[in-house]
Amino acid sequence: MLLQGTAVNILAIVAGALLGRAAGKLLSERVHRTIMAGLGLSVLLIGLQLALRCQQPLVAIGSLIIGGLIGEWINIERRLENFGIRLERLSSGDGVARGFVSASLLFCVGAMAIMGSIQAGSGLEPTILYAKSALDGIAAVALASTLGIGVLYSAIPVLLYQGGITLVASSAAAILTTPVMIEMNAFLGFLFVAISLVLLGIKRFAVGHLLPSVFVCIGLMWLFRLAGA
Repeated sequence: MLLQGTAVNILAIVAGALLGRAAGKLLSERVHRTIMAGLGLSVLLIGLQLALRCQQPLVAIGSLIIGGLIGEWINIERRLENFGIRLERLSSGDGVARGFVSASLLFCVGAMAIMGSIQAGSGLEPTILYAKSALDGIAAVALASTLGIGVLYSAIPVLLYQGGITLVASSAAAILTTPVMIEMNAFLGFLFVAISLVLLGIKRFAVGHLLPSVFVCIGLMWLFRLAGA
């Protein structure tokens, strides 16, 4: 089944969010802060490991600028927030928007989401998405215990994002050559670092606006003839 890996990922997020929501009532604010700090540092480590593999820094810079402008024009982050607010009105109203946006960005931006979806779209066993499911389930517990039930709704953009990439990858594998994949991984590392700073409360970034940069990165690699296998 083409979307089997994504389906497992969604189940892990839902289960983790429900467990975290229940456990959150038993945890103190001090424990909540410790959990978020640990998660933020873990994301920072992963992001730095990926970002340091960048071989085309000018492509990364160009992708951030162009993709950021596109994201601002589309106003991606605001659309995510509005969707979260609408969900909040339909639920208990305990900060759904914040949990939804934070979890959606964390689960969707990761390199494993891209790589795993491409692997699944190529007809291979979705082992990367299985591993991502375990990590996302743990992260969902931590996030939901602090940010509430909004984390549960992040399963919706994960389905659309990973499912869409899987379907596209099934018919566009030739575009994603080895050099392109290397730069995509490195570029996604930059976004992971930005997310970690948000989770740690150091700096607030509109990371959602930078999501188009991933696709701009692919285009620039081919435009400047850097995508040869």
